[in-house]
Amino acid sequence: MAAAPAESLTAWLQGQLGRRLVARTPVGGGCINRIWRLEFADGGVLFAKTNRAAALPQLVAEVEGLAALAAHAPAGLVIPEPVAWGLAGDQAVLVMPWLDLEGIGAASVDTGAAFRLGKYLADLHRHSAGGSAVAGYGWPAANFIGSAPQFNGWRSSWGQFFAECRLAPQLAWAARRSEPLQGAGALLALVPQWLAGHACEPVLVHGDLWCGNAASLRNGSGVIFDPACYWGDREVDLAMARLFGGFPPSFFAGYTGSWPLSAGASERAALYNLYHLLNHANLFGGGYQQRAQACIHELLSRGIPGGGSGA
Repeated sequence: MAAAPAESLTAWLQGQLGRRLVARTPVGGGCINRIWRLEFADGGVLFAKTNRAAALPQLVAEVEGLAALAAHAPAGLVIPEPVAWGLAGDQAVLVMPWLDLEGIGAASVDTGAAFRLGKYLADLHRHSAGGSAVAGYGWPAANFIGSAPQFNGWRSSWGQFFAECRLAPQLAWAARRSEPLQGAGALLALVPQWLAGHACEPVLVHGDLWCGNAASLRNGSGVIFDPACYWGDREVDLAMARLFGGFPPSFFAGYTGSWPLSAGASERAALYNLYHLLNHANLFGGGYQQRAQACIHELLSRGIPGGGSGA
């Protein structure tokens, strides 16, 4: 008879960490994984995610993304450091330090924390600029955006990468769901032209930077987590930071005060956020499909956003 999930996890933690688990308490906030507060006999506390065994590649990709971010994070920006990961019986498990997080979204009253986080993100982007192991835009392997596959590889052209590795797979997925987007082919053909005049240096981007994947600590540090990393245009992180509740204005002030954005960033933001709208449409349906379609119509009606002179 197979061990119960709690027994498997207890035994696995003992083997991995040499520590005896005495309590695990479910924590809210996880929509993909189950989230736990782990308490040990030695008085220590850790954070854990668990999922079905088949989800282990998602957790491994998260570990790789966190390691990349940590390599470029400035002082003051905390990147959770994975403690252990693997299979505990029929569960995929990722264990990290327990952090007492404070929300930093648009409803947060701590404008100073948001300002500092924006500055830390700019510093991370700047520090990573020019650091890609392979010249160009991309990531060494496929990873995940939420629970969905995120296709990567490398391209020498940012516009080509964004069209072929971000928008095209999502648009193809929508078509397979019998929900094709009108204007999809025209959009994909135009994206490389739209972005040809935008000279962006590849930087390490978080890739999934909505307000639910960032926080602050009481000591003033910022925290980012749950990445979907790749080397791309830094503006993708700033664009997504305006979606799904968004960050407060002080976050953007902190970023641009440290590293101003190029002209045309506001026009490019709609294009970059189309990727996330499509992903949500494919995962959840509902109103996201209509939002993605409206975004495509708007982009096609504009002409060339953020290209050419960048105006």
